[in-house]
Amino acid sequence: MIASPPQSDSASNQNAAASPEVYQGQFGEFTITQRDRTGVIVYRASLLVAALSFAIASWLVLSESSNPVAIRLITPLYTIFCIALGVSLATIHIYLVPLHRLLQVFWGIGGIAAIALAFSSSEPLAFSVYHQPMMILGIGFTFAALTGIYFKEAFCFNRFETKLLTPLVPILLLGHLTGILSVAWEQMMLGMWAFLFTVFALRKLVQAIPDDIGDKSVFTYLKEQRAIHVRKD
Repeated sequence: MIASPPQSDSASNQNAAASPEVYQGQFGEFTITQRDRTGVIVYRASLLVAALSFAIASWLVLSESSNPVAIRLITPLYTIFCIALGVSLATIHIYLVPLHRLLQVFWGIGGIAAIALAFSSSEPLAFSVYHQPMMILGIGFTFAALTGIYFKEAFCFNRFETKLLTPLVPILLLGHLTGILSVAWEQMMLGMWAFLFTVFALRKLVQAIPDDIGDKSVFTYLKEQRAIHVRKD
């Protein structure tokens, strides 16, 4: 029998880093794997892409509204924003599966509405929404999904920017839909939204990764409870 050669300290450290970390949760022990960590990195990176594309589009609306080329750039920026948001919603950790699926459905409805509006209108997407506020009833579902992320982050991590964003987004959208907000107020609120969204996405980059994974024992417990209910039915 051939004995394996002794491992160096660096090799031992690499093996320790690659092995899953064990944590004590509310309903028992759980491990955080490299796959979990990768999912969090993808979630945060896609949030940053969504925030930056939204911020650039907002800047174009607020400062280059008379430039037709700039306004047309908003449509591809919005497309990038929607795709990045969809990736975020696919990788976010939310204990309640029905709520998670609801946010994804909202994203899908909003995306379909945006595609339909883009193909049915000769105007750039930004102008179509601005001139036809009722379109918010369609694409607004995308922002309802985004607000769900804001609410989750405010509830779980007590973030000041998401506490502000959670009411800010629906107030702005509903205010534009009903016409009760002046242009000046809409511009100010849009600027605040873009700024706070960017701050939120940048702060996520330096947050400890296990925070976004949460207590996996809760996921396991809820999954077991659903299985029990299914067997009873």
